[in-house]
Amino acid sequence: MPRAAFIYEDALSRHALRSDHPMRPVRLRYTYELLREYGAFDHADAVLLDPRYATEDELAWLHTSEYIAAVKALGSGEGSVDGARFGFSGQGDNPVYPNMFEAAALSTGGSLLAAEIVASGEVRAAFNISGGLHHAAAGHASGFCVFNDPALAVHYFLNKGMRVAYVDIDAHHGDGVQEAFYSDARVLTISVHESGQYLFPGTGFVSEVGMGAGRGYSVNLPLYPYTGDDDYLEAFGQVVPPLIRAFAPDVLVTQLGIDSYHSDPLTHLQVTTAGYIEAVRQLAGLGLPWLALGGGGYDVDAVARAWTLAYGVMLDIDWPDQLPAGFAQEHGAGSLRDQLSPEVPSHIKTDIRRHLEDTVGEIRQQIFPVHGLGG
Repeated sequence: MPRAAFIYEDALSRHALRSDHPMRPVRLRYTYELLREYGAFDHADAVLLDPRYATEDELAWLHTSEYIAAVKALGSGEGSVDGARFGFSGQGDNPVYPNMFEAAALSTGGSLLAAEIVASGEVRAAFNISGGLHHAAAGHASGFCVFNDPALAVHYFLNKGMRVAYVDIDAHHGDGVQEAFYSDARVLTISVHESGQYLFPGTGFVSEVGMGAGRGYSVNLPLYPYTGDDDYLEAFGQVVPPLIRAFAPDVLVTQLGIDSYHSDPLTHLQVTTAGYIEAVRQLAGLGLPWLALGGGGYDVDAVARAWTLAYGVMLDIDWPDQLPAGFAQEHGAGSLRDQLSPEVPSHIKTDIRRHLEDTVGEIRQQIFPVHGLGG
């Protein structure tokens, strides 16, 4: 059985949301090119697949028919639809751009294709770097996200009778996915993110634990700004693997956003490639059928390096640290892995530790007993 599929074609990276928009789909092409230069797709355990378009019926598992029609009309230039009603605005997070429906349906279909081959057992893991658009709601766009492909992929697995653990390590709270399954005990959602007190979307506090049958199945691990590798991994290790093992899902869905990176222009976490990839390794180590999705990441060269390392984990390969000459020449970088860690002032470290201990303690108290774990 091939170990890991990678979903990509150049059509995924050709659109532009707006000339000055921080979300740059070209980062997908950079990642693909870097992996290709490493010879990743020549590996016996690698499978490279083109995405497909999500159908309107599939989009309707989550999104309203009115919203789907509005996205289609706006992307084709129809002036009769009020974009603001659906979260779109020219200079805001979610601009309308040509062929928006097709671009969003293709990245979403890539995630559904990846879910299909994971569910069927054709591959052990599948990585759709164009997916992970976790903010979109049933009836409106949000946070650069038009369709919520992670939630739709989770719906696919639920339709197959599978219980799902969803882990989101984007620097922003995975609010759209949490909302979609807030009262569903078949889905354990865990989001590790910079605290909503300091960062969009302003949600993702420990107190958001789910409701009804889903109470205790919505888990949030908000982190203090400037949290670096050591504290990040300590909090992650104390919360994420124990809860997933206790939940015992049939499949793991992960959103692997790398806007937690220390030089990301939109966020404040101080994670390096070392901390990021150790979190990815811990997820891989759970030994579950695995659907991995992309997500945030606005330092485009860091995105390419981090997602290249992540696909290496899926293939169980350590790429050489020296970047291939073609990529290094174009991007002015020489090393795949970070060589230095950012320095955080000691007084901020004290705040980080206090916040971490309080947060983890609160999760242990409110969530762990639901899953039969000691507080």
